Amino acid sequence: MSNNSWAYIESGKNDAAYNMALDELLMEKVRSGTIPAAIRLYEWKTPTLSIGYFQKMKKEIDIDRVNEYGYELVRRATGGRGVLHDKELTYSVVLPETYPGMPESVTESYRIISQGLLEGFRNLGLDAHFSIPRTKEEKKELTNIRSSVCFDTPSWYELVVEGRKIAGSAQTRQSGIIMQHGSILLDVDVDHLFDMFTYANERFKNKMKEAFKEKAVAINQISSKEFSVEALYPAFKKGFEKGLDIVTEPYILTKDDEVRLLEIKRKYESNEWNYRK
Repeated sequence: MSNNSWAYIESGKNDAAYNMALDELLMEKVRSGTIPAAIRLYEWKTPTLSIGYFQKMKKEIDIDRVNEYGYELVRRATGGRGVLHDKELTYSVVLPETYPGMPESVTESYRIISQGLLEGFRNLGLDAHFSIPRTKEEKKELTNIRSSVCFDTPSWYELVVEGRKIAGSAQTRQSGIIMQHGSILLDVDVDHLFDMFTYANERFKNKMKEAFKEKAVAINQISSKEFSVEALYPAFKKGFEKGLDIVTEPYILTKDDEVRLLEIKRKYESNEWNYRK
């Protein structure tokens, strides 16, 4: 593979630990130079609540409710807030920090990588664009973490359609490697989403829920066409190719990859990792 020819993986539906382990495996493979960079599109076998690396599980998450719904629960390697992965396509992008044209700034690299998402939404016929904070008030709002819910938290270079956030992403940098992953919402059950988190009282929870509905949106809520998740794969594959100015080649996991993947997967299955905070 040349530098602008990236590995492309459609890994389909898998459990939560597998999905997080495969992202980590791709970081190892890029770090070793086995592949120059990678784009992965995937789904979740069971609805899963993923929480950010720094979130406090027992303080912020209603663990009993998660278990009651039969959902999985996993801690990500990335920061950010909680995400309910259900009716969505999830993406991950893995590349070296030294990749040509990649800014050192986390904020600016987020903008570059998210250009692929922007093109993907446009491939679906949606008028997506970046919402960039410009005033002091808008920049101050970025520090206002209203709740534990990802799409309820403002960030730089948000992707918006019709004034509402349509994608949620998180990034980590480890030993010279950037990994950014996130959710492309097809539909969202707001009631179930907010049931996963703890709030001081029901009134505050309902207030946050209503604010979320005004701030965030899913593809099928605003598109004139009803999309299936299968339709999202080619749209975002081509979107990342155009947005990042790359070509992709399918990558199939080797037997050694599968062995290493199972080793990493054990970490994301463990209480030691998931309940570490």
